[in-house]
Amino acid sequence: MSHTAEWKVRLQLVEDGDRTEARVVLDTGTTSLTGTGAARRAPGDEDAPEIGDEFAAGRALRDLGSRLLHTAEQDVEARGAAPDPRTSPVYGWSM
Repeated sequence: MSHTAEWKVRLQLVEDGDRTEARVVLDTGTTSLTGTGAARRAPGDEDAPEIGDEFAAGRALRDLGSRLLHTAEQDVEARGAAPDPRTSPVYGWSM
């Protein structure tokens, strides 16, 4: 079975003082998932906004990835596959 899909990802970064917050939204066309992340510059650190952006965005993307895997696990369980703690959380789908 052949399948092609295009999902859209939107990433927003907001810096406020020494704190950067990121919000990433995945739009599949039928549903959406959101991940968030944040970074805080230590008081003695150099003001380098791109570093805060990288940390906050990376954390938001990691959060989104965890949420997406959790959704896939729920979809597999809904189709009758029981979770087995001894196996990969992706239940046989290879990485």
